[in-house]
Amino acid sequence: MNLKDFSLEGKVAWITGASYGIGMAIAKAYAAVGAKIVFNDIKQELVDKGVEAYKEDGIEATGYVCDVTNEEQVQEVAAKILEKFGRIDILVNNAGIIKRIPMIEMTAAQFRQVIDVDLNAPFIVAKAVIPAMIKQGHGKIINICSMMSELGRETVSAYAAAKGGLKMLTRNICSEYGEHNIQCNGIGPGYIATPQTAPLRERQPDGSRHPFDQFIVSKTPAARWGNPEDLQGPAVFLASDASNFVNGHILYVDGGILAYIGKQPQ
Repeated sequence: MNLKDFSLEGKVAWITGASYGIGMAIAKAYAAVGAKIVFNDIKQELVDKGVEAYKEDGIEATGYVCDVTNEEQVQEVAAKILEKFGRIDILVNNAGIIKRIPMIEMTAAQFRQVIDVDLNAPFIVAKAVIPAMIKQGHGKIINICSMMSELGRETVSAYAAAKGGLKMLTRNICSEYGEHNIQCNGIGPGYIATPQTAPLRERQPDGSRHPFDQFIVSKTPAARWGNPEDLQGPAVFLASDASNFVNGHILYVDGGILAYIGKQPQ
């Protein structure tokens, strides 16, 4: 094995929704091993904040305003990236939303919105970059899936449906374009400590853990929430030449939740 296989030197990586959170953590890892970073977000304000945050870490990132559910906008951004850099080696479909609403209270429009962002958009963005990847003879597509690609839970019917679909889209991209030296894999994060999940980890007035926090820690063999940094190694591996014969796989980074039935009640 050659450790240079893990290098992304000279590669161009497009990470959607990477102005903060998991997407930014992955982008910073890619930059650390040599990749040029391109990202997008839905508002100029978010793009500007993202560019500034990368700059503070010494990373020169290129940001674009783009709604990943809008095929015309996505195609325009893909063209701009190819014009500026001449290639797109890595795509990370990271942008996503969740609506925690009981199924019978959720409107069809709300359900469709989650499906649109979490499943249709990865299809749209992957479709925009695959022709260039075929032309250059290689490419890496990484879809940010979820434990909900495998499990269900109350209030997340749309999210679980979308992430389950994204798992199968991942496998189908592998099946359809693997012969062009394109590897499409997924990462399924467990419960990650981000600003979005902070309210679920706040201490209660009596100093005890939030009930959901207690639940997650009890269900995780690692006995903790994950950090965005826990996703960096897997993301680098799946973007690098070290994973050239790994295709159609979902790598769950969940502290062992999916392997664990839970503790026996005392």
